[in-house]
Amino acid sequence: MVDNKFLSKLSQNLLEVLDDDEYYDITIEVGNDPYIKVFRAHMVILNYRCSYLRKILSINKKKNDGTLVHIKLPNILPEIFQIILIYIYGGRLPLEKYDILDIIKILVAANKLNLQELIKKILVSLIQNDNLQMSEIQIWEHVLKWGLAQNPGFSSDLTSYSKNDFIILKNTLQQCIPLIKFYDITSKEFLDKVLPYKKVLLKELFTNLLKSHLIIHPDSKLSGKSNPRKRIDSKIITIQHAELISKWIDKLEITNESTTFYEFKLILRGSRNEFSPGKFHEICINKSHTVSIIKVKDSEEILGGYNPITWDSNHSYGTTKDSFIFSFKNSNNIENHILSRIRDTKFAILNNPNYGPSFGKEDIIFSLNNLYKDSICTNNSYEKPIRENNDHFSKEEYERNLDSFYGHKQSFMKQLMTKTPRRKDSKTSMNIVNNKTNNIIANGKITEKFTVGVDWANLSTISSPLAIAPLQPIL
Repeated sequence: MVDNKFLSKLSQNLLEVLDDDEYYDITIEVGNDPYIKVFRAHMVILNYRCSYLRKILSINKKKNDGTLVHIKLPNILPEIFQIILIYIYGGRLPLEKYDILDIIKILVAANKLNLQELIKKILVSLIQNDNLQMSEIQIWEHVLKWGLAQNPGFSSDLTSYSKNDFIILKNTLQQCIPLIKFYDITSKEFLDKVLPYKKVLLKELFTNLLKSHLIIHPDSKLSGKSNPRKRIDSKIITIQHAELISKWIDKLEITNESTTFYEFKLILRGSRNEFSPGKFHEICINKSHTVSIIKVKDSEEILGGYNPITWDSNHSYGTTKDSFIFSFKNSNNIENHILSRIRDTKFAILNNPNYGPSFGKEDIIFSLNNLYKDSICTNNSYEKPIRENNDHFSKEEYERNLDSFYGHKQSFMKQLMTKTPRRKDSKTSMNIVNNKTNNIIANGKITEKFTVGVDWANLSTISSPLAIAPLQPIL
């Protein structure tokens, strides 16, 4: 019987060996100028844990004069090799801690080092990840490449494969194939990339795919057979976080089934655009229905807030009853969260040109300056605190997303037109300020053109007949 506690302790001890600075017998120079790092390691562990390094070590024998063996790996990034080295020693690789781009880099490096066990783990993780920015056919090609690498004796000529070769390949890929959304590929991709490997697919799956692809356009994808991957461009949150925030926007309970998914479009990222209040106000001024997210430095904690009204920089408070702030204690687990809705609506949003996105009376202030512990989170205007303490904190990453469903809704609202003469209408509080040709839109079609100008700042109610194109959320 395997003792998991024993294995965990063994893994920890081996990681301590990696950190040893006395008994190492090899140095590994990784990367290219100017990004080079030298790692210390132990030949016996590398020899038995990595076949690629074993081959290199076989021609770089330990010298009798006590000189350390020194090898170079110029085609791998130092920070990625650090991750892989931890895996080689301790057998651990918590992929949930890394974003998709880093995981892809780890996969590429693992492939170069021929770490097949690690490659398999990464492939399965990537296929299951809804945040994966990769098409389904690309996933299939990566899976195939890995499967063929497991069987180096296979010919590159697929026509020469025997029945037994296909059985071996099918067994190799059996854990990956059920995770691939074959119904999300085009007919041409199916014909070129999948059909030649029909013998590795389950007979029922292949038959259904074949029937479906025979009756549609070559560039079309099948519909209704699988749920397409929802994607979000974020280094901080996952699609699961986004789905939960969508429920909060709709004021649903967590247990409620949501029929709406809001597409979060990234409009600002600290590491990409700049950590500064000025950049925030430059990009986000006058934008509404936004979600601000920050990763607290040296922790797994995520803080954020939703602002349904526009941001300003006029040293004022914005009033709304629909804003909320939130926290996730662990970025890898959406269950451990706190949601706090606005209580004092007059102080919901703080518009201050010296700060980034801020909520309430210091309920959340993201300063966005490059200063140590320059942000704060207390409890004043919102229902409850979202942190365990009121200590200042530093940010590791910051993102601002535009809720595109509401964003589209706002743009459609600006197209609302009423067939009214040039006057001020007391019922609608509408100022007709300048002439402009516009369209009445009904059921997605232009039905009539007319000339009208509207002062939207003074629009409070609408009593005249209006027409608007139907708007649907992302399902």
